[in-house]
Amino acid sequence: MSRLFKELTPVHVAQERFMKIVRPIDRSERLPIEECSGRVLAEDVISSVNVPHYRRAAMDGYALRAEETLGASRTSPILFTQSETIAPQTCVRVHTGSPLPLGADAVVMIEETEVVDHDLVEVRAQVHPYENVSEIGEDIKRGELVFHEGHLLRPVDISVLASIRLTHATVHQKPIVSIIPTGDELIPRERREPPGPGEIIETNTLMTELYARKWGATTNVSKIIPDDPKSIRYAIRENLGSDMIILCGGTSVGEKDHAPRVIEEMGRILTRGIRASPGKPTTLAEVRGRPVLCMPGYPVAGYVALQLFAKPAIRKLAHLPELPENRTKLPLKEKITSRIGYLTFARIKIEDNTARPVMTSGASILSSITRSDGYTIIPENTEGYEKGGSVEIILAE
Repeated sequence: MSRLFKELTPVHVAQERFMKIVRPIDRSERLPIEECSGRVLAEDVISSVNVPHYRRAAMDGYALRAEETLGASRTSPILFTQSETIAPQTCVRVHTGSPLPLGADAVVMIEETEVVDHDLVEVRAQVHPYENVSEIGEDIKRGELVFHEGHLLRPVDISVLASIRLTHATVHQKPIVSIIPTGDELIPRERREPPGPGEIIETNTLMTELYARKWGATTNVSKIIPDDPKSIRYAIRENLGSDMIILCGGTSVGEKDHAPRVIEEMGRILTRGIRASPGKPTTLAEVRGRPVLCMPGYPVAGYVALQLFAKPAIRKLAHLPELPENRTKLPLKEKITSRIGYLTFARIKIEDNTARPVMTSGASILSSITRSDGYTIIPENTEGYEKGGSVEIILAE
């Protein structure tokens, strides 16, 4: 394999190639519903009960016969006798959720009544049959399909599962993502001694692991692998039981960038270099049916690769639906320059309702992301944006 990038692939083409080999996992597990928020159902949920299972008052007030309130108003109230049971011209005090007394078919709200004696109640509004009454199964009927397989469970959905008396739910398992940091220059962040000249604290793995978990995966993190083809090959082979592999570093054209060559021997390369700035050295591959992302070692370039490829791949593996990104449009405070022929990710700081460019280059400056509120994407055929022009900003997660 040549050490040079022979032909860079447009980002949208690289994404299409990569996502074609990503297949949702087919494993499921049964969990207590308290642990299911943010998980995806692996089967339909059908209710075996009615909700509510009894006729109940939907408001605080008085249960009565609706027909006996005909003509009632504030200027012409109708008197009812408060009782424990329903009889002609009687009413029963009820609260929201109270069983509706036998013989009653409506509830007049407490605001539309006034007690004029200890057992006499003025009703000052007419009600219709079934008004302010929840019927059996009004919310959910026995046998009703409550959620389809593939539904992303939210906290409110968990409450619904509890209301139909479910204690567990069958959900798709989270995909397993293996993360392999490579590089002779890397040292573990746990090491007590400060880094010496030529040594770099390994942080890409931490960023990658936290994003992978945020996007719906569980992670296996390898120890730092030296720039040695045999060691890289062994690390990949040891992680083929996972659903996706992410290699951090070793993807460029240096003498020690062995990862693409090793992967080509073990599987197939889909893309070797993309038209993105930062992010150009990104390599995408497949090894024994597993999608493999080789992200650049420079942290900002790695961040871009994660956003472009790891995020949609993990969500697809996990059966998670695509969600729109949080975006906003603001005028530019300063001009942004970009590189023609490359999809450019310009980091943006929002100040006084305007967008100030932080930088478009500097793939190694991780703090440029933390100083930003998001980024704007400049198309390949555009040579930057002028000051004052409106740009769309993808807000940082």
